[in-house]
Amino acid sequence: MKGKRLLAFMLALLLFCTLFAGCHGARERSDFEIPETFDESRDLEITFWAKNDTNRVQAKIYEDAAAEFEALYPNVHVNIRLYTDYGNIYNDVITNITTNTTPNVCISYPDHIATYLTGEGVMAPLDELMADKKYGLGGKEVRFESPSREEIVPQFLKECTIGGKTYAMPFMRSTEACYVNRDLVEALGYTLPETMTWDYIWEVSEAAMKKNEDGTFALNGQKVLIPFIDQSTDNMMIEMLRQKGAGYSTSAGDILIFNDDTKDILYTISEHAATGAFSTFKISSYPGNFLNAGQCIFAVDSTAGSTWLGADAPLMDIAPDKVVRFNLEVFPLPQFDPEHPQMISQGPSVCVFNKEDPQEVLASWLFVQYLLSDKVQIAYSETEGYVPVTTRAQSSPEYQDYLSRMGEDTDVHYEVKIKASKILLAHVEDTFITPVFNGSTSLRNAAGQLIENVVKSRRRKETVDEAYMEKLFGDVTALYRLNQISVTQEAGKADLGPLPKMAVGLLCGLGAVWVLIGVYALYGVLKKKKRP
Repeated sequence: MKGKRLLAFMLALLLFCTLFAGCHGARERSDFEIPETFDESRDLEITFWAKNDTNRVQAKIYEDAAAEFEALYPNVHVNIRLYTDYGNIYNDVITNITTNTTPNVCISYPDHIATYLTGEGVMAPLDELMADKKYGLGGKEVRFESPSREEIVPQFLKECTIGGKTYAMPFMRSTEACYVNRDLVEALGYTLPETMTWDYIWEVSEAAMKKNEDGTFALNGQKVLIPFIDQSTDNMMIEMLRQKGAGYSTSAGDILIFNDDTKDILYTISEHAATGAFSTFKISSYPGNFLNAGQCIFAVDSTAGSTWLGADAPLMDIAPDKVVRFNLEVFPLPQFDPEHPQMISQGPSVCVFNKEDPQEVLASWLFVQYLLSDKVQIAYSETEGYVPVTTRAQSSPEYQDYLSRMGEDTDVHYEVKIKASKILLAHVEDTFITPVFNGSTSLRNAAGQLIENVVKSRRRKETVDEAYMEKLFGDVTALYRLNQISVTQEAGKADLGPLPKMAVGLLCGLGAVWVLIGVYALYGVLKKKKRP
């Protein structure tokens, strides 16, 4: 009797461990297979997580797109959840991966998607879906004019390729531009160049630091003047390294940023931070606010942020009485070598999460395609300095008419916004992307942190020398755990390190149970042999 009870206990324990292991593995899904047909006989519900910067016009575009899609596919209902920050979307997705409650469609950045991919089967690869003759890009069964693959700007689509597979569709694209107060430049006796260079910016910025006897700046007569402010120091470092042909990282995840070129860049930034000629968004605040108040000459910001810059900007964070009217010029990103310009390509992409129901995934994919339709692309690009991701939308009469009406008003046709958009349209071939892998987000953050730390140190009158650089590199490496990033050469396969302790414990427990069962079985056999 005792033996039977022991056996029952061990079997129950084994069943519990097996069920626990099954729950742990429930998040793993098989690769998505495209259904033969889209089943419209039953209702489907998909969730779309999007970002809109509290811009009601953008939110309305999402809502209209969902309603129009539902009219085309009456059995599908789209639930929209709006966020004001990409980081919050990223954090929520990571949290929901562990509970198998991810959204169906999500606006995100490729760096974030690379981390999502560490969950086995979490993302739906899109290559076969794109090529499907029925429901792929331009497919014959799609109920609206979906763009073909050839009509998606190849540089933008390339950003969505991770480990040799496509895991997202580009939604909108922007780059960075240099917004310049022409009046202040000319007041210093300078003439604006045809192409903006870093040397020119540093020279003019230092010339602007002269003060009056009362402590105000001679250039603007105010107590505050920061000639040059960069909104994104991670982009600043990445772009400078690219323009110099210096190392940043490889597609395999090798970290190359800690090199002599990076030191040279930081030493230059250190010099101008020490005089107060340069600062950053994180340290001083949004550059557009200083620019609009006549307290900044050069503001480097995204083309998507163009609606916040200029005396007539439709979006503004400062009071009207603080605005100083000035002539604003928009230049491409400053360069080291104007003959071979390099500027970063950035902007949100749309990914599809894998689900147990392939019909749900197919409905999600169809909705993603609708977001690439001309109507949605053109409407959204008109809200900020983004450009459509398809050549079809870019060359459409509607979009060309929008561009031609630059300056007609200070809202839809705001001059600065359309100038910024035209910069990217003219320089698509000069854009680049950074390698994407699990950990590339941390590396991007580290790139900006190097600049932020140097600027803070010089503001505190600290010495920035070789010893400082060595310590800085070590501190930033540790802060972002860059020495723990390891990606194998096999495309898309991340080395995630040792198993979690819970997983190790579970496997050891299962092994122990099987050993006990074996021992008990052997005991039973031996006991029978001893019987007369």
